[in-house]
Amino acid sequence: MAPTTITPVLLCGGSGTRLWPLSRKSYPKQFVPMTGTETLFQASARRFSGGDEDLVFTAPMVLTNSDFRFIVTEQLAEAGIDPGEILIEPEGRNTAPAILAAALRLAATDPEAILLVAPSDHVVPDIPAFRAAVARGLSAVRAGDMVTFGIVPTRPETGYGYLELSGPLDASGAPLALSRFVEKPDADRAAEMVAAGNYLWNAGIFLLRAGDAIAAFDAFAPQLMAPVRAAVEEAKTDLGFLRLAPEPWQQAEDVSIDYAVMEKAANLSVVPFTGGWSDLGGWDAVWQASAPDAEGVATSGEATAIDCRNTLLRSENDQVEVVGIGLDNILAVATGDAVLVADMSRAQEVKTAVALLKEKGARQATSFPKEHRPWGWFERLADGTRFQVKRIVVHPGGVLSLQSHFHRSEHWVVVSGTARVTLDDTVTLMTENQSIYIPCGARHRLENPGRVPMVLIEIQTGAYLGEDDIIRYEDIYARG
Repeated sequence: MAPTTITPVLLCGGSGTRLWPLSRKSYPKQFVPMTGTETLFQASARRFSGGDEDLVFTAPMVLTNSDFRFIVTEQLAEAGIDPGEILIEPEGRNTAPAILAAALRLAATDPEAILLVAPSDHVVPDIPAFRAAVARGLSAVRAGDMVTFGIVPTRPETGYGYLELSGPLDASGAPLALSRFVEKPDADRAAEMVAAGNYLWNAGIFLLRAGDAIAAFDAFAPQLMAPVRAAVEEAKTDLGFLRLAPEPWQQAEDVSIDYAVMEKAANLSVVPFTGGWSDLGGWDAVWQASAPDAEGVATSGEATAIDCRNTLLRSENDQVEVVGIGLDNILAVATGDAVLVADMSRAQEVKTAVALLKEKGARQATSFPKEHRPWGWFERLADGTRFQVKRIVVHPGGVLSLQSHFHRSEHWVVVSGTARVTLDDTVTLMTENQSIYIPCGARHRLENPGRVPMVLIEIQTGAYLGEDDIIRYEDIYARG
């Protein structure tokens, strides 16, 4: 019998503020290597690629926002994974509209298409075990059920929602009937549910046919059908991405798939999974997923622990040493521009800290010194009154927009690679140690015509140095 074909649908538009300062709005946790060398998004895409004699995964469909679209393609290319369609959400509307859009898009060519919908920021160490769980869920899908995956709990956990099974959990791993969804409990209730033996953590991963998903939305969330269908049908192709139409999309309710459909549908099954899983919903979860030593200590980067217990020490900058002495139940995370120190039991309050930083206007609340662009990235090295210094890295073939600035001049020094510089009507090739001055108001563009990354130092001077001081005349990435 031919293997079953499944289309992975990866959701990667979240901001992940509970893992600040490493995860921020401008570059959230799914694009960060939180527990290994691959990013969570890359690991998720790899988890759902290839196949065997039972099932085969197609190229993944990805739903993300405009800011992350080039990060998605770049990280997939680094992982050696060809993308399927990449749908751009005009704004975040939670999981229900996103999943409906994916189902409608796939059903347009094949109503029997099977979707595996998954967040892109989860950790699943045992890939073969999870694929086996997906294969076990196919029998329920073929019978008309929508399947969700429940994690057999290893401890009372207040940070997850739960799934109550209709009967006791058995050892077969076969799909079981779902009784109801349970909101995140308090500690006492969580302990009771784990002791009962018929509750699983809700992983938020779904296996379902496109046609069944659409029928469920039509029955239980009909208010979403018209705006999401219009957003899909009126979508426009842009540089290989599919931009959902913004006006109808804005009319779609901001609601999760659980609230909109799953809590109301009767044709639900649960596949239990015991192979290890975490949604990395806080630094305490990262600590647990980081293989702490016998004393409960996990370190990463330039970090040293002395006489510590149950502690996470993490440095994300090779110029910053993090040293802990005599710590117990503490997490400390340092980046180049921010440091978080907290009691492990209060890891979930990091989100509150980010809100407070936003209120005071701290740039660190949402942005990194290193900012990614379609052509590469830049990093702020120093700034002060009327000056700013950046390191700019342009990928081979990368082209910055033809632009000018009202308020600043720039001086560029090539560190390595080759730069093609357009300055008004003159085009110049520059190599290592060569420099050029860009006067205020001059039209200019930077390109990398070479085969290796091009690195330069940019020194800005002027009365205003914000990123919004820019007029774009031409841009191959179609930015405004």
